[in-house]
Amino acid sequence: MSDNTRWVRPLGTAAADGWQTAVVATGQDWQHTSLRVTTLAAGESRVLEAEGWEHLVVPLSGGAHVTAVTADARAHRAELTGRPDVFAGPTDTAYVPARSRITLRASSGPARIAVAGARVTGGTGPGSPGGHAFRHLTAAEVPVERRGAGSASRQVRNFGTPEVLAADAIIACEVITPAGNWSSWPPHKHDTARPGEESELEEIYYFETRPTDPRCTDPVGYQRVYTSDTGRPIDVLAEVRTGDVVLVPHGWHGPAMAAPDAHLYYLNVMAGPGPGRAWLISDDPAHAWVRETWPHLPFDARPTSRTPGGAA
Repeated sequence: MSDNTRWVRPLGTAAADGWQTAVVATGQDWQHTSLRVTTLAAGESRVLEAEGWEHLVVPLSGGAHVTAVTADARAHRAELTGRPDVFAGPTDTAYVPARSRITLRASSGPARIAVAGARVTGGTGPGSPGGHAFRHLTAAEVPVERRGAGSASRQVRNFGTPEVLAADAIIACEVITPAGNWSSWPPHKHDTARPGEESELEEIYYFETRPTDPRCTDPVGYQRVYTSDTGRPIDVLAEVRTGDVVLVPHGWHGPAMAAPDAHLYYLNVMAGPGPGRAWLISDDPAHAWVRETWPHLPFDARPTSRTPGGAA
């Protein structure tokens, strides 16, 4: 039996407290990560009390002004220029440490903003968990990685990975998959703590799609999650559209499939219970061999930011 009902949040089904999407900790099933998405009119604002959670503010469309009053009562401000949409390229982001009060305000026009979170434990002093500094990371500072090859080609924007951002627990990135390609491939997992080999991390996938042609009136993608441990069964195969969310508590996950007539975007948010902050994965042995083929295949560098109706 499919677990879609339990782990998939179609747009509109996870709204709460003025957020059009609000995935938050629920206890045993979901403990370490959160994602909120809001749409603000020009000049409109929204406040979030971060409490024991650190956050990354990610404009999806439009720009935003961020004010964060941190635990030491200092006010930090950042003007996030943003972008027309998620397919237009990387965006600048803001990292906000735990125990802050975050105010978001749309800049000169309407804005759609994602706020990704991770649970933090410990104190707030320098060098202690929760003691990392507020940071405005510009779009120009975001490393863009080409990953995979052939039909597994995708672009990864690493604005919230350990190599780029100092944080306590959160790991975040964006992935652009050209129409017809597969990403999160080969399927992999990070559900068991094995030092130096694999991290234990929850993961959120937030999706958007973009048609390659105006005749495509229902751009979709697909996401698969399946059992890696017989003691923790999971079976998800979800059709996803803009605004949909898939949760990965454990198990092999992948592929994330872009339909032939629509590019696929997803925002990944990860965190776990371990003391370290690292993205260490294990590939499904049945498919791990595909990595060996990539050096012999061209990278699919099709642009995904053109307007529908243009070449894709």
